[in-house]
Amino acid sequence: MDNLETMNSTIHPACLQEPPLAIDVIKELDVFGICLYSMLTFMSCISLLLYLDTSVFIYRKVSYPKKTTIIWINGAAPCIAVMSCFGMWIPRAVMFTDMTSNCYFAVVVYKVLELMVEELGGSSSFLKRFSGQPFKISTGPCCCCCVCLPRVPMSRRMLFWMKLGALQYAILKTVLSVLSIILWTNGNFDLSDLEITGTAIWINPFIGVLTITSLWPVGILFMNTNSLLRHLRMVPKYAMYQLVLVLSQLQTSIINILALDGTIACSPPFSSQARGSMLSQQMMIMEMFIITLVNRWLYRRTYDSVCPEEQDNTHNGGVALKAASEEHDV
Repeated sequence: MDNLETMNSTIHPACLQEPPLAIDVIKELDVFGICLYSMLTFMSCISLLLYLDTSVFIYRKVSYPKKTTIIWINGAAPCIAVMSCFGMWIPRAVMFTDMTSNCYFAVVVYKVLELMVEELGGSSSFLKRFSGQPFKISTGPCCCCCVCLPRVPMSRRMLFWMKLGALQYAILKTVLSVLSIILWTNGNFDLSDLEITGTAIWINPFIGVLTITSLWPVGILFMNTNSLLRHLRMVPKYAMYQLVLVLSQLQTSIINILALDGTIACSPPFSSQARGSMLSQQMMIMEMFIITLVNRWLYRRTYDSVCPEEQDNTHNGGVALKAASEEHDV
């Protein structure tokens, strides 16, 4: 008992409290903190402005429905950056900002699959081109090691299940996020509660399974069609999408685990968990700002969804027509 009292007396009271209010964060900022917070806020605003500029350009230059899909995908990094900025300034709102970002990205997962289908001409053209062709399904994150899996012929039913596999994450993630917030307001949802009776220990692993299930069909489609989409910069676009996934999901989870373990030390007025969350928000803003710049270079352009061989046929046909016309004139 004496040892317990001695240990508790050495812990700063702020390390055992809830995240501080926004006004408390502002009062504790020194010159370096003011510069850091100002710079990160500026990065978030620039990310949002670049996204709006790119969205206006895409809306004017790209045809429907591809433009709505591109605008959704292009908004992942700015959305996470802005939400992280709110979470940095208002630590008690982190749960709301994180779940907003995660729900948005859950829709982006489906939109990436939809974009690849649209770049190949839409569902009808996609099925006309690939129907009956064997698709390799031993891809990540589910079955990258199962090289013995047979190839599955593409069909309308398979395309439907692939779309459904990606769409279920967008729907169920949003439903579970709303449920988590409701339980949190009632004191039943706590990320630090790892007991078997806690709700977080059940909801979060289930969301992880939904995430893996949704990423699998996207990976299948990309691995089997990326060679046809290289002229549309689909490989770097997919890489940016994967990078947002790793940084927003895996990186945040690792930092939260380190904070719960006590590896990230308490720094009044921030507890270990609140400080870990603050560091995660700050890193996310810088990372999403860089990804926004790269996405602007990738998406702010006009192009057609015609495959290279079709372009060659069109070009050859045009040359032949021009030659025939010149011969006729002569």
